[in-house]
Order: sequence, then structure tokens, then C-alpha cells
Amino acid sequence: MSRKIKKSDAEWRAALTPMQYHVMREKGTERAFSGEYWNRWEDGTYTCASCGAPLFRSEHKYDAGCGWPSFWTAAEAQNVETADDHSHFMHRTEVLCHQCGAHLGHVFEDGPQPTGLRYCINSASIHLDADGEKDPSGETREER
Repeated sequence: MSRKIKKSDAEWRAALTPMQYHVMREKGTERAFSGEYWNRWEDGTYTCASCGAPLFRSEHKYDAGCGWPSFWTAAEAQNVETADDHSHFMHRTEVLCHQCGAHLGHVFEDGPQPTGLRYCINSASIHLDADGEKDPSGETREER
């Protein structure tokens, strides 16, 4: 897969926290109920913690009871891709950031309607860009 954002391993290590690197580059996971966003409900867009691509919206988030942020759809389908994952002696569908290839989590077919999907995402792989939050220019996202 051709990526828009390519960095060396050393560049990723320098740009990410140890937990983010483990999750996003080594396909790790954080413990259930331990991540920053599993039980936060502010309005906004969840972006890739590696490259800033918009991935999920708060209005698509729901409490799946699994201990990780869960979404029933992606904010922009072209920014999220999937791949078969046969690790841990099971078959799952891995979720990746299309722009940088970061591991985000997994998607399951046990979510709510209208999609029936549950994107189970590691908090370490996302950042909440809260609605109304000012960027460095002093503008809110809505003003841009």
C-alpha cells in the first residue's frame, strides 16, 4: 500500500510516546479501561495521533462496554483501511490509518445499526480535536 506519510523507524520513535509507538508501529494494544478516551464524551473529531488524519467523529462514538473507544463508522472512509489479522491464534480485522499506516485497533461486526460495526480503537492511536478548540492561529475549526 502506498502511503502519503513515510518515516523511518527512528523518526517514528522520536515523534511518538513509547505507548503510541508500541500500539501504532508494533501493533500493540493498551489494557482495557486504561486509555485516555474510552470514557470521554466531548464533541469533536478523533484524528490519527501519528499524522493528524481525521478518522472518527464523536457523534459516532458509543459505549460498547469493551474498555476501548468504540465507533460505529469512520468519519472519512478513505482515511481508514482494514487488513486481515491472524495474530493471537484468531482471525480479526485490523484497522489502519490510510495516510501513515498506523495500527489503530480492530473492527468487529457486533456493533449497533445502521452499520452493525464496532471500531474498537486504542486511545494511544488517536487524538481528540474538540469542537470549538482553538488551533495555533487562534481560530476555531468552525472559523477555518
